[in-house]
Amino acid sequence: MHSLSIAQFASVVASVLIWGVVLAISHPLPQSEFISIPIVRIHTPAMTLSYHPSIIHQQHVNRGIRRLAHMTGRAQPSYERLWSNIRERIDNLYDNLQPRYNHASLEILKHMLSSANTRKTNRLQMLSAASVSATSGDSDLESLSNSLMNAASAGFVNTIGLDIQSNDVGYLATVKIGTPPRNFRVLVDSGSADLWVGGEGCRNNGKGCGNHTRLGPHTSTTFNDTMEQWSITYGTGAVSGHLVQDDITIAGLKYSRLKFGVARNASDEFTSNTIPFDGLLGFAKSTISQQQTPTLLESLHKVGLIKNAIASYKIPRLADGKDDGELTLGATNPAKFNASTFVTVENVNKMGFWEAAIDSVSVNGISLGWSNRTAILDTGTTLLIAPQEDVDTIHQAIPGANFDGSGWTVPCKMSTSLALTFKGQEFPIDPRDIAFLPLDEDNPEMCMSGISAGNVGFFGQTTEWLVGDVFLKNVYFSTNANEDRDEISFAHLAD
Repeated sequence: MHSLSIAQFASVVASVLIWGVVLAISHPLPQSEFISIPIVRIHTPAMTLSYHPSIIHQQHVNRGIRRLAHMTGRAQPSYERLWSNIRERIDNLYDNLQPRYNHASLEILKHMLSSANTRKTNRLQMLSAASVSATSGDSDLESLSNSLMNAASAGFVNTIGLDIQSNDVGYLATVKIGTPPRNFRVLVDSGSADLWVGGEGCRNNGKGCGNHTRLGPHTSTTFNDTMEQWSITYGTGAVSGHLVQDDITIAGLKYSRLKFGVARNASDEFTSNTIPFDGLLGFAKSTISQQQTPTLLESLHKVGLIKNAIASYKIPRLADGKDDGELTLGATNPAKFNASTFVTVENVNKMGFWEAAIDSVSVNGISLGWSNRTAILDTGTTLLIAPQEDVDTIHQAIPGANFDGSGWTVPCKMSTSLALTFKGQEFPIDPRDIAFLPLDEDNPEMCMSGISAGNVGFFGQTTEWLVGDVFLKNVYFSTNANEDRDEISFAHLAD
C-alpha cells in the first residue's frame, strides 16, 4: 500500500477538519397554540464526493468526538489526534481506491497552507479587536461551501416543510429581525444556546464578511447596541461582537427588544459567500449560553407568547422521499407521532444539554445487558458516537459487520435492527440509518457504519453516548425547558 504525499494528505485533512456544519408535555396543546417554523436542509457540498466515504465518515466522527467532549465537560481532543484519525483512514484505503479520491480543492488547499501559528494568531487578533477572550465553544459547528434547497410547504397549521434532497448536514430556519423586518437564515442547533447574526461592518481579518444579510443601525430603526461583548469559538471557526436588542419574529411570534448577539468579527468559516446561513439559533438551555442571556425559546415562554418552553422535532429521512421535517415551538404536533408510544423522561444533564437515561440497548430484540448508559441528544450530530467497547459489542452482533482497523463497516443492505429503550418504550433504528455511506459507489456492498467510537475523558471511561440523527430520524423528539420541568419526550413517528 503506497503512502500519500504531504500535499495530498494536507488537502484531505483540511477538508475533513473544516467541513461540516453543523434540536415535553404529557398532553399536547390545542392546535391553535402550535407554532412551527420553516427549516431548510443544508446540502452536502458536491466537492466532498471527491473524497472516499471513509474520509467523510471520519470527519463526522471527529466532529462528534469534539461535541461529546464539550457536552460532558471533558478535555477536547487535540488536532494532532484528529489528524491521526484521518491518517489511519487513509492508510486503510485500498490501493486502487486511493488515487480516485485524492483530488484536492484549491480553496481547501489554500486554507490548509496557512500554518497553525498563523491561524492561531489570526483568531487571537480577531478576538482582541473586540476586547474579549475566547472561551471554549458551545458547539463544534464548522462550515464550508454548502448548497441550499428551499423547504416545501407543509399541510399543518403554521408549518413549513423541510427539504430532504441531500445528506443530513444541518437545518435552517428563517426568522425576521429588525424594523423593517428582514429575513435571516439561521442554523438550528439543539446543542447550543445562543442566537447571533452577522452585523453591519462585520470584519474577517481586515476583510468583509461576505454576501450575507447583516443587522445594524442602518438597516433597523429599532436596533440598540448595548456595547456588551461576547465571543464563541466553534472548532475551526470563531465569532465575536456585541450584544444588541432588536425585534424578532419567528413563526408569526413577535418579541420586542430581544437581547442577542451581532457578530462584529467572524472567521473564514462563517463569511464565505457560499455559506447559506446568516447566523445561528440554539435550543439548549440558557445555562450554557456564552452570551449569558436567556434563549429565544425561554424568552418567548416568559412573556407568554408560548405556554411552554418546548421545542419539538421531526427530523426527516431522505430515503423516505418526504418533505415532512419541522420544528414546533411551545408544544408537540400530534399529527407527527403515535400518541400511544409517547414517553417523557428526566433530563439528567445538569450543564444545560439534553441527556436521557437509556433503559436498555438491544440488537434484533436481544438485550446487550446495559442499563447504565445515557444519551446526549443532539440534532447537530449526524452519527451515534459511543465508547469503543460499546461500539465493538454492537457490531459484533450485526451479521457481516467488519472492523477495518479504524472503523466499522456493515452490509449496505443490512436488516439488523438496533433499538434504544427509554422509560420502557423501545425505539428501533432503521437499518438504512446505520448503513451510512457505501465504501465504493460502483460496488455498494459494504457501508461505513453510522455508529462510531469516540472515547473522551480519562482513559476513555464513560457511559455517555452522543446520539445524533442516526437515531433521531426514527423518533419524534421534544424538549421541555419550563422552570418546573426539565424533560425530554420521545414517541414513534406517525405512519
